[in-house]
Amino acid sequence: MQQPTEIIVLSDGPANVIQGAWPDRTIDLVTRAELHAFRVEAPKGRVLVCAGGGYLRLMHDREGVEVALWLNGLGYDAYVLAHRLPGAESPDGVWPFDIALTDGMAALAAIPTDLPRFVLGLSSGGHLAGTLACQKAADLSGVLITYAPINANHRDYKAPAGKPDYPPVEKQAFYDAWPIGIAAQPHGAPACPVFLAYALLDEVVPVEHALNFIKTARDLKLDLDAHVFGQAPHGFALRELAGTQGSWLELAARWMVEKAG
Repeated sequence: MQQPTEIIVLSDGPANVIQGAWPDRTIDLVTRAELHAFRVEAPKGRVLVCAGGGYLRLMHDREGVEVALWLNGLGYDAYVLAHRLPGAESPDGVWPFDIALTDGMAALAAIPTDLPRFVLGLSSGGHLAGTLACQKAADLSGVLITYAPINANHRDYKAPAGKPDYPPVEKQAFYDAWPIGIAAQPHGAPACPVFLAYALLDEVVPVEHALNFIKTARDLKLDLDAHVFGQAPHGFALRELAGTQGSWLELAARWMVEKAG
């Protein structure tokens, strides 16, 4: 198991405890914001990695460290974000609805801007990545979003229709505040190029999330590359790649080279 080059502390609080055994470790209770840095010699760019976990925990290895090591192999410094969770226990009660955004922006402020920078997020981490890409101060060459609930968890755009709100209330409030890729919500349209990778038959994150973004990109002429894989499961990440979704890594790598300029 490769250890991070450095752990960069972004907020007050005790160090996070990583649960389980490699390669399936998780962070179930995020006590402070941290960046787990995985650096290479002479990097050609830097990538902030946002793991999923439904804003209830973080899939630290499967959607964090494994992605960082793949990026290292491509020549990028990678930084895995441990962000606090909306509605989770905090010293003052619970963390506010936008705590993940606060931590994400602190992470970007800690990552040097001397090279092209990207954010890559998987599942709920993709929603956070998209939200970060909408911030004027983000300064990104692009954002990569993989099987993420970016807009159809919003109470006005839910798929399937009538789906209950997500607990805790702070989590639902974050989805409602930041529907990414909805034309009627222009604050949720990233200014940087966007790469999407989704699963057509995903029952956890319906493909409507991607389709909504595709329509908006067409109407607003956004810079978007979108890929929908017919037999991919939710959470395919870097492991379940036996189908055509196995090409998403090569597609993403080529896209990053192009957008880095």
